[in-house]
Amino acid sequence: MDNRFLNLGIGDWRDFIVHTLGPNGTSSEAAAGFFAEWFEQRYPGSRVRLKLSDSYEKARSSMEKDTPAVLIVANAYPDIHNFYMEPQLSLVATFVFDTPLYGLASKGPLTTSKPTIATHPAPRLLIEELLPQGLEVDSVILALSTSAAAAAAARSEVDVALTTEVAANIHGLHFISNTRPIRMLWSVFAHTRWSTRLAEVNPYRLNVELAL
Repeated sequence: MDNRFLNLGIGDWRDFIVHTLGPNGTSSEAAAGFFAEWFEQRYPGSRVRLKLSDSYEKARSSMEKDTPAVLIVANAYPDIHNFYMEPQLSLVATFVFDTPLYGLASKGPLTTSKPTIATHPAPRLLIEELLPQGLEVDSVILALSTSAAAAAAARSEVDVALTTEVAANIHGLHFISNTRPIRMLWSVFAHTRWSTRLAEVNPYRLNVELAL
């Protein structure tokens, strides 16, 4: 038996939506895709659909009370506490998942030694670690996602984006730095209407851990 996930509280669902941060190319999309793929393999005949939003808050708002759904949020997100504290949400799962490769990417050759850099707030500290020798940061522009940061670089609104390999490929960027993944914990929330019903079926809270 695949022991990477234990006591999956939503195991009796067969058709549900996974909401998370988009657009295409985010680490959240990759984590949600991993979760969906694992679930469909473990429960043959099930159907898991992904829905991407411009922010975790918008993803939460798009969850319908009458539709089985979960919200997947990176625990590195600074405002994740709002989802933990929201009375209408319950934590039903956590899992560890390595993000796609992160790096500093640009549209073309840099024409400055002091680039402006777009990034999502969560991985901001990686800028200093990955910044190539000889470059200094002019300013950091915060974006709603790693994909949004890549899009800003593709539109030449910034010189460089801290983004994922997936988003860099989508937007035609190339890395100017070393790359590395981020080992991250992800939280899965369900509406209390559904999680309460699930708890009656399975009294165990889900502890999900990726075995690496």
